[in-house]
Amino acid sequence: MEAYYNCMRCKGRKVRILTRDGREYRGVIKDVDRHCVYLEPERGCVRTSSYPYGYGYGYGYGYGFSSSDIITLSLFTLLAIALI
Repeated sequence: MEAYYNCMRCKGRKVRILTRDGREYRGVIKDVDRHCVYLEPERGCVRTSSYPYGYGYGYGYGYGFSSSDIITLSLFTLLAIALI
């Protein structure tokens, strides 16, 4: 529940989010619900694969996000969130 309140406090602001699996995301929190945070990534960020390890193209492959892309992150996977 703490992750939910931290994300709500940062809604509409530019943040850096670290997840339990070591990934880092930067962008603006667009919305938060009881299960997920919806992040609009910074321009120039690289999309990572959503496939499990060893399947698909792997991490770091992909294209830059367009301004209309939104990343959905489970609140359960958040390790830290910081304003930037």
